[in-house]
Amino acid sequence: MYEDVVEIYSDLFEIDQNLNRLVKNIELLNYLNPLNIEQEKKNFFACKYRKNPTFKYRKIKFNPYKLQRLIFNQRLERIKDDSIRKLYQDIIYEYSGLIQCIETIGEGKNFYYNSLKVFGTPKERDVENAKFILHFKDDKEGDTIGEQYTASDAESYFREFSERYTFNFKIKKSTNISAAAMVLNASETLVLKKNHTFSSNDLMVLANHEIGVHMVTTFNGKSQPLKIFSNGYVNNTETQEGLAVFSEYMSGCLTLKRMKELAYRVIAADSLIKGYDFKDTFDLLYSQYKLDRNTAWQITLRVHRGGGFTKDYLYLTGLKKIYDYYYSKQDMNILLTGKVTLEDKASILRLQDLGLAHKSLHISDSFDQNLNTNTKLDFILRNLK
Repeated sequence: MYEDVVEIYSDLFEIDQNLNRLVKNIELLNYLNPLNIEQEKKNFFACKYRKNPTFKYRKIKFNPYKLQRLIFNQRLERIKDDSIRKLYQDIIYEYSGLIQCIETIGEGKNFYYNSLKVFGTPKERDVENAKFILHFKDDKEGDTIGEQYTASDAESYFREFSERYTFNFKIKKSTNISAAAMVLNASETLVLKKNHTFSSNDLMVLANHEIGVHMVTTFNGKSQPLKIFSNGYVNNTETQEGLAVFSEYMSGCLTLKRMKELAYRVIAADSLIKGYDFKDTFDLLYSQYKLDRNTAWQITLRVHRGGGFTKDYLYLTGLKKIYDYYYSKQDMNILLTGKVTLEDKASILRLQDLGLAHKSLHISDSFDQNLNTNTKLDFILRNLK
C-alpha cells in the first residue's frame, strides 16, 4: 500500500527528500545563542547596565546564497496536486526566511527585519493581554522555595521522566544557551544550561514542555513519510510553543509566575519595534517592572540575541489558541504529528487520507488528564483576547 503511494507521488517524494537533504541540519537556535553569554553578563552588571553587551556567534557552516538557490531550484510544477504544491511553495519561502535569519545574525537591524518576516511582532492586543496578566497579584506558590537542583540533577530527572516514552534522545550541557533548556530537533538533543539552578517546579515545567511536547513532535515528525513534518510547517512556532506551555498547564505545573514570565517576554519583544536597544529593554524590565536583574537580563537576552529576535511573544498567543482548541473538544493528537500548525489541520488530515502522513506514534501524556487546580490561571486564559 505504502509502495503504491510512493509510486503515485514519486515527484512529491523526490522534492521532499531534496529539501530535507538541504535544510535538515539548519537549526536557527544552533546559531542564535551567543558564545560569550556569561562574560558579557558580568561586564553588563559591572558597568551598571550602561553599556550594551557585544555578543559573539558561531560561524555559519554553509553558503546561505547557494543553499537558497538550491531550495528555489525545486521543480514544484511536477507536484500535480494544487494544495500540496502550494504547501511546499509556502514552506520553501519559510526555509528561505530562516536561512536569511541565520545569515544576518549579529547584524543588528538586518537580522531584526528578517526575524520580523518569519516570526512577526506583537500586536496591540498581545501587549494588552500581557499587561492584563501582570495586573494579577502573585500567588504564594513556593515556586522558588525548597530544594534547588543542578544541571546534573536535572539530567537524571529528565532521564527518568523520559522512560514513559519509547524514543531515546541525547542530553548535553552548555553555557552557551539563553534558556534553561532547549531541544535541538535535527540532532535529537536536549540541551541544559550548565550553570543553571533548577527548582522542583522548573524540572516539571521543562520535562513536560521540552520532552512531553518538543521531543514528542521531533520523533513524530521524523517518523512521517514526508520530511516537512520534521523540518517544519510555515509559522509552526506558535502552535509548537503553545502546545508546550499547555502541557505545563495540563500537568499542573504552570504557575502565575510562569505566566508573567511569558507576559514579560511579550513586553520585551514589543520594545524592539519601539527602537529599544539592549540596555533600554533591560531598564524597562528592571527599573519599571521591578524584575530582579537576573530575570531582566535573561528575558532581554532572549529578545535581543542576533540583533532582535521577536519569537518570544508567540508563547502566549500560542497558549491561548491551544487552550481554546482543547476546550472546544477537538483532537489534540493531530497537532503532535510533527512540527505542524493548528492552521494546517485540514491539510494534515488530507495528507493522512491520501496515505502521505500517519497519526502520531507518540502522544503527550499530559493531555490525557487535566491536573491544573489553579482557577486564577483558567480565569486569565479564558479572558485573554
